[in-house]
Amino acid sequence: MNTELVGSITQIVLMIVLAYPLGMYIAKVYKGEKTWLDFMAPVERFIFRLCGIDPNVEMSWKSFLKALLTINLFWFFWGVLLLYFQQYLPLNPDGNAGQSSHLSFNTCISFMVNCNLQHYSGESGLTYFTQLFVIMLFQFITAATGMAALAGVFKAMASKTTQTIGNFWNLLMKSCTRILLPLALIVGCILIVEGTPMGFDGKMKLTTLEGTEQMVSQGPAAAIIPIKQLGTNGGGYFGVNSSHPLENPTYLTNMVECWAILVLPMAMVFALGFYLKRKKLAYSIFGVMLFAYLASVAINTHYETKGNPMISAMGIDQRAGAMEGKETRLGAAATALWSCTTTVTSNGSVNGMHDSTMPLSGMMEMLNMQINTWFGGVGVGFMNYYAFLIIAVFISGLMVGRTPEFLGKKVEAREMKIATIVALAHPFVILIGTAVACYYWVYNPAFVEAEGGWLNNPGFHGFSEMLYEYTSSSANNGSGFEGLGDNTYFWNFTTGLALIISRYLPIVGQVAIAGLLAQKKYIPESAGTLKTDTATFAVMTFSVIFIVAALSFFPALTLGPIAEYFSIYR
Repeated sequence: MNTELVGSITQIVLMIVLAYPLGMYIAKVYKGEKTWLDFMAPVERFIFRLCGIDPNVEMSWKSFLKALLTINLFWFFWGVLLLYFQQYLPLNPDGNAGQSSHLSFNTCISFMVNCNLQHYSGESGLTYFTQLFVIMLFQFITAATGMAALAGVFKAMASKTTQTIGNFWNLLMKSCTRILLPLALIVGCILIVEGTPMGFDGKMKLTTLEGTEQMVSQGPAAAIIPIKQLGTNGGGYFGVNSSHPLENPTYLTNMVECWAILVLPMAMVFALGFYLKRKKLAYSIFGVMLFAYLASVAINTHYETKGNPMISAMGIDQRAGAMEGKETRLGAAATALWSCTTTVTSNGSVNGMHDSTMPLSGMMEMLNMQINTWFGGVGVGFMNYYAFLIIAVFISGLMVGRTPEFLGKKVEAREMKIATIVALAHPFVILIGTAVACYYWVYNPAFVEAEGGWLNNPGFHGFSEMLYEYTSSSANNGSGFEGLGDNTYFWNFTTGLALIISRYLPIVGQVAIAGLLAQKKYIPESAGTLKTDTATFAVMTFSVIFIVAALSFFPALTLGPIAEYFSIYR
């Protein structure tokens, strides 16, 4: 067990140490400074000429958002059509069928909004063609969309007074060619060396140790898995995601993939400091996020390595920890670390069953997504924190009797209204969705039975399964308590709606706040200016996030994981 803990600590240290220089590099990319990947410029210029785009034209925040939403609408129709008709397309050696209309809708929305909620199994639900030209393509595009949005916010925050926040197309392209693609190639090479398949052959027939024959899926897995982690996408090439021995063959690949999930969200916070030339502000934000992340890791590691007391009471040895739903080649500590890493981001990949984790571990996994500001998805993670930062600035200014200001710009009623809507929309979508599902479960059981029954675990845990599904959807995470039968009309459409609202409403609101503040007259700092890069303000921001976000969900968590905890620890 001590060895497992050393492995977890090593991964966290590597994330932090490597995120710093990566953040410095990202800031240079978005500021247009020279980097070692400038040789990609001719490729970028060729694509821009092909598409008729001038990457040097500056955009207002409204034009920026129009471009962002337009390209996402195009990819929606692209994805739905390919998924629905995939059985007629090439690269389908296993003869997989096309997806149903409601499943293709949910799958396309899910991957388009960087959630990767999967109501299908990767081996049988997709072909190699759609794995590459829908799933992998979207995993690059959607991650780059969030990164480009944040780069626009960076420019707005850095400018004293401006009407523009950069060029969306230029930032989108550079996010792909200068950041995501190089890192994905490095991770992909490591996975291939360690045994992850990379080819286009169909299923392989193997003879097991018991002497029976088994068909094992293959395909271009090593091309897709790196970007699923680096882009905080999380969609599993195989149905059981990164607990599959071909998707995550060794402890080394487990460390590399877990590192890849969080290194870019961490680096984006450091990039803020380098871009704005306000490292102290970045350090204070990073400190708040890191504290919350480490607290969740400590709680999950404690409960997962300690084991289940009800199983211990049966005389079963639990020195290896609570091993239900976990891989013995990885161990309980590695699963605990991964479960927190994947839920503080919008990644959603798993190397064990979250449905099988201990009650308070499951609560922390949900709470990380419900708060949705601790590092978060690539780009959009800090943007969620940014909305709470504006709220904290406004409240702090009122408390000390001064006009609220952030980076030399007055925070007024319009910005506060937008920030409040963004902050409250997240719990609204989750709690309303869960309430509707519970209503149907209790008052319309015939409808639920017609869809297969939904829940395999009634009671406290069954409630948690439904709460987790909407939490994961709204946080654009994609992981699940997979005791829930979710490939139905009800779950595909309701979670699809949650995905759309929870992806685009926050991005629109956050970019709008940055754009509105950027247009205002710059006010130089003075002795009376509220300092936002201090430990005191960091604690204030943490308190605002915890009160507004976390306490919104306390009653629901009481009915689910907390009640289940007391049913086990009597």
